[in-house]
Amino acid sequence: MVALLGQRDELLRVVESAFESQILVRGNEITITGEEQEAGKVALLFEEMLSILGQGQTLTMDSVGKTIDMIKEDSIRPSQVLGDVLLTTRGRAIAPNVDAIRRNTVTFAIGPAGTGKTYLAVATAVKALQDRDVSRIILTRPAVEAGERLGFLPGTLYEKIDPYLKPLYDALYEMMDAEAFQRLMERGTIEVAPIAYMRGRTLNDSFIILDEAQNTTPEQMKMFLTRLGFGSKVVVNGDITQIDLPTGTRSGLVVVEEILTGIDGILFIQLGAKDVVRHRIVQDIVEAYRTHGERSDRGETVRLSDRSARRGDDGRQR
Repeated sequence: MVALLGQRDELLRVVESAFESQILVRGNEITITGEEQEAGKVALLFEEMLSILGQGQTLTMDSVGKTIDMIKEDSIRPSQVLGDVLLTTRGRAIAPNVDAIRRNTVTFAIGPAGTGKTYLAVATAVKALQDRDVSRIILTRPAVEAGERLGFLPGTLYEKIDPYLKPLYDALYEMMDAEAFQRLMERGTIEVAPIAYMRGRTLNDSFIILDEAQNTTPEQMKMFLTRLGFGSKVVVNGDITQIDLPTGTRSGLVVVEEILTGIDGILFIQLGAKDVVRHRIVQDIVEAYRTHGERSDRGETVRLSDRSARRGDDGRQR
């Protein structure tokens, strides 16, 4: 019951604050009183939480919050998502729902910051390498901040591209120790390079990840996808609300969905604020920006209140 309800009932309070039903705990018995449909969801929630514990997972404030969201939306069963342990690293289990990547050759994950796109893709790649499903991992992203003119930057190739590929390195360092990572890099088992260096190659028996794909041009996206060889998988991640391309240039990530939707073996996954796995306030930030963007698209304007508007002597608002 301590594992289920948390120390000092902190997890129980999370559940109580999410529902209007009354929850009474006596010993090992939980009684739920309230409107039938909602009380049924609370009962299902506790069943799912028990299933997650039975799979050897630990319940946290964050995982209980995610479980509540899934129960309320009548979506996939939380125990199927949180109990699907992909990789265990440094005593922590990475347990996402990776069916989309497993079942498809090319998976596009499109969504805001904090939804775990890069982290999940790298974890899946490391697991595939450990299981010998692939012989190497290739990580790439556009270096749009440098205008792709890396030859003009000082230093070796890796010194040139390090600042642009740091998020990929960060994810890898969390999943393997530094010595193993450096050894695999030296052998070429793990390769990290800007997308410009993918041109002209055929990538067999590889797990290939394109990160920050919203900053590819349509031509770069086509070039990248046609590198796919036998025995390989591709994961493409991006956030179409954070495009850094020059004005007037269409994003390859936007164009590719229009072109490739419906092809067998290719899947597009749309992520939203509720999929954010960082601090819960990030969900609110993402949702606020989405709402503001929708208002802007409709041409709505934010007006100053009479109190905050500065007016001249002639009474006209300035």
